[in-house]
Amino acid sequence: MKTRVVAWATGGVLGLAAPLIPALPGTPALASAARALPCHASMSNPHPADYTTTDVRVRTASRASVTTIAHYRTVNRRHHRQANAAGRVSIPYYISGATPGYTVVVSVRVRRGARTGSCSTSFTPHG
Repeated sequence: MKTRVVAWATGGVLGLAAPLIPALPGTPALASAARALPCHASMSNPHPADYTTTDVRVRTASRASVTTIAHYRTVNRRHHRQANAAGRVSIPYYISGATPGYTVVVSVRVRRGARTGSCSTSFTPHG
């Protein structure tokens, strides 16, 4: 196995800054760290009534770890799940007495190995 050396320069002094030689395609360690993990999120019902359940539907990489955080007006709710082999997961959120008309943003973070990604979706409860 060959070792690839990349030179870095900071105004004439060797150090850690911008690479002089760009990473070559097919370099596994550099290529996977540079690419964000795919993430797409949507709601099963973007306008749920109080005391119902709506699902955050996430598409990402196979078997990725998925964390969602729903940012309600007064509290944040976090859930963790793992995507299936097809890279899909559905995470239920029970809407109890959420503020009607307040848009709840749901932040989504996905992770598989060293790769991560993020996306978001939202829903607006009604009374």
